[in-house]
Amino acid sequence: MKKTALITGASNGIGLELAQIHAAKGDNLVLVARSLDKLQALKSQLETAHAISVHIIGKDLSQVNAAQEVFDQLQEQQITVDYLINNAGFGDFGFFVNTSWEKQEQMLQLNIIALTQFTKLFIQQMVANKGGKIMNVASTAAFQPGPMMAVYFATKAYVLSFSEAIHNEMTGLGVSVTALCPGATESGFQEAAAMQNSKLVKGKKLPTSKKVAEYGYNAMMQGKSVAIHGTLNYIMANSIRLMPRSWVVKITRMIQD
Repeated sequence: MKKTALITGASNGIGLELAQIHAAKGDNLVLVARSLDKLQALKSQLETAHAISVHIIGKDLSQVNAAQEVFDQLQEQQITVDYLINNAGFGDFGFFVNTSWEKQEQMLQLNIIALTQFTKLFIQQMVANKGGKIMNVASTAAFQPGPMMAVYFATKAYVLSFSEAIHNEMTGLGVSVTALCPGATESGFQEAAAMQNSKLVKGKKLPTSKKVAEYGYNAMMQGKSVAIHGTLNYIMANSIRLMPRSWVVKITRMIQD
């Protein structure tokens, strides 16, 4: 019997690549994103290439209770989710004092509330079914405070902490929760966050969304709690705990500028 993967933010970047991977493995898909046109094109491509069923939902997950609406729709259609991938998220670059509160609020709603609500809704089904896997896309930003992207870094710290805790709670219940922590990636994120000129990405050769998605998929299937993509990212994320926090913030600010 085919399994079903729900992927948020599936219209581009890492989410799109994860959809391609699951389709190639023969999984049915539920794809959620704001752009229904992009999802429709992806649905046609994947169903033709892989003989699977793709259910698409055009939804802005930064809106209050959007996750519940998606869940209710799938319940009505009797679609059971075996793999939940909370990939949707965005950042905003600039001094907090100058940023738009509306955009910051939407970021909190999407990166934290929607992700947590999706996890809450689907993990109960997974426990009842004695199996399931969840991937929450965090970031290497989760390991330190981030001047110039203060709210984004804080949301990803939440995702990492939350995912590790729930992974532990699921011990012995057949369910795993993986926090995928990529570094800067070729995914369109930088343009959306208006950070193309940051030292973090300007002039750098970044890993592709496909490479990160493949790494994340394998980590999820292995039931890993935390998956940090890239050797250098792994070293940096783990070395931070050995430094005074005042140094960490200053170094991050220097990299971000």
